[in-house]
Amino acid sequence: MAEEIQKFQVSIDGISVEVDAGTTILNAARQIGGDIVPPAMCYYSKLEGSGGKCRTCLVKVTKGSEKDPRPMPKLVASCRTTVMDGMEVQNITSPDVVDARKSVVEMLLINHPLDCPVCDQAGECKLQDLGYEHGSENTRYDFPRRTFERIDIGDKIQLHMNRCILCYRCVYVANQLTDTREHGILYRGDHAEISTFIENALDNDYIGNVIDVCPVGALTDKTFRFKNRVWFTKPVNAHRDCPSCSGKVTLWYKGADVLRVTARKDEYDEVEEFICNTCRFDKKETADWTLEDPTKISQESVIASNHYSQFQPPAVIAENTPLKEANWEQLARTEKLK
Repeated sequence: MAEEIQKFQVSIDGISVEVDAGTTILNAARQIGGDIVPPAMCYYSKLEGSGGKCRTCLVKVTKGSEKDPRPMPKLVASCRTTVMDGMEVQNITSPDVVDARKSVVEMLLINHPLDCPVCDQAGECKLQDLGYEHGSENTRYDFPRRTFERIDIGDKIQLHMNRCILCYRCVYVANQLTDTREHGILYRGDHAEISTFIENALDNDYIGNVIDVCPVGALTDKTFRFKNRVWFTKPVNAHRDCPSCSGKVTLWYKGADVLRVTARKDEYDEVEEFICNTCRFDKKETADWTLEDPTKISQESVIASNHYSQFQPPAVIAENTPLKEANWEQLARTEKLK
């Protein structure tokens, strides 16, 4: 007989939810959903050991539990703190949390370059979202910023260390999805950086996933760089029979052309199933895929602008002149088609 899982009742910003024992505050908030979910730049539910690095998910525990109702003396990282029965938590309802999050964002932006207009991550960047919600207009930092030269750490991956926030996601991907790992965190403190060991290149069939998990534009796809802005593309779910992975991806179209291929992501921008390099880099023809339906995009995202609500292309788009003309017509619109 299966052992019954213990359930805990926890309240977050006044909303109660029942979760399994051992659930973190962050995942409890995700079960509720909406604006009370703390932001997370380093935590990734698919990667074991992630979390606790960026501190953007700090929350205030005003009641520890029914047995010990004392509040926790300091703000805690919700991605690393498990709930207790009767726990009460404040996120957006706490001025202390809002002020702390503003300070964390200021710290993340200290060395981050203001190159959003040329960054391929623009429109998908979680640091942009945090900067918009919690960022200050001016910086108090008077010292020179850290600068690094861009380096190629593979034939299809480029590293912009200037943009890195040291979330460690790419390191965990390499550790847990590949047989070998050639990169990691070098040095300590404000000298810490992501780099390859002795100038090795990242060469593994799943290493392209470091691009998908990076929350900023530090790791970019060289096959997509500067080809287009993401809000001018149309994401479509597709799949293929792949011997190495699930073959379930998102194709990003501009007209009839597939500009890039990424793994599918959930509402928290986490990859649902990691994909291989063959699907990501080598299969960029519509004929390689079985198309499904348009990728669901949050209406709050800039990517949702100028998109069809229905998209049912034939197997070969390149020969469909009316569809290509409709694409260009839609890009010129200011309102989405209903």
